[in-house]
Amino acid sequence: MILTVTLNTALDITYRVRGLRPHASHRVTDMTERPGGKGLNVARVLAALGHEVTATGFVGGATGRSLRDQLAPVPGVIDALLPVSGSTRRTIAVVDTTTGDTTQLNEPGPVITSAEWSAFQEAYEVLLRASSAVALCGSLPPGVPVGAYAQLIRAARALAVPVLLDTSGEPLRRGIAARPDVVKPNADELAELTGAHEPVRATRDARRRGAHAVVASLGAKGLLARTPDGLWRATPPRPVRGNPTGAGDSAVAGLLSGLVERLPWPERLARAVALSAATVLAPVAGEFDRAAYEELLGRVSVTGEDVAA
Repeated sequence: MILTVTLNTALDITYRVRGLRPHASHRVTDMTERPGGKGLNVARVLAALGHEVTATGFVGGATGRSLRDQLAPVPGVIDALLPVSGSTRRTIAVVDTTTGDTTQLNEPGPVITSAEWSAFQEAYEVLLRASSAVALCGSLPPGVPVGAYAQLIRAARALAVPVLLDTSGEPLRRGIAARPDVVKPNADELAELTGAHEPVRATRDARRRGAHAVVASLGAKGLLARTPDGLWRATPPRPVRGNPTGAGDSAVAGLLSGLVERLPWPERLARAVALSAATVLAPVAGEFDRAAYEELLGRVSVTGEDVAA
């Protein structure tokens, strides 16, 4: 069983409009709601790939009840979310169907009490004992210590459970020092962490900070991975247009499923890039266009240099 952790869950709302303009009224042509937050997106993609997944984190209020109601029918995903007194946030994506551009609005999460954080840590350690791998994903809600991911990584390492960390800022800086198996920053997050804007150098510097492997998202250019086996580039065969929300989460699902299945790095990276591109073609985060994924998977270019990592 794969465990995903989403401390700052969200109800993802996607609006589609024809031509988004500032200071104007818009008629919404389509609206969807889905359980969201990075880890829940990862969980849904993993389940679609055939893996059994348990999703944990915090959930609360009327928005939280709606999230759980929508998560319940998702096959392969077990709900182990912990209720809290605050209300789960909403994230709103406005997709301009004329240009394909997406504007994202993210509400703050609920304030987590010290008792709620302690209860989560206890539940997390129980879940770890039945887990083959864990993904720690997304931002921290107010009240959760900034070093929370470092704590959760150390707990997983104590039980020899592989950990993938996908976050940013100070939680990433502290988390990477706890030596996760994989970190997956995007280019901006990687530059903020290391101070280096050249991705090859930045992945080297990030790995020296403690991560076993660093996989950087480079947007439409694919992924750059610095691993114990060397430096790898994985590039999609063509650019795709659509809604990029959740594309990075699908890449995490590809990397984590490849880790659990013990695939070599080139196959993990090809899967991650194909899933990411296929998610851009899907209507909402946490889903992917399966036909596009299967077509892209064999056409992702993965090149490597056999260098000291």
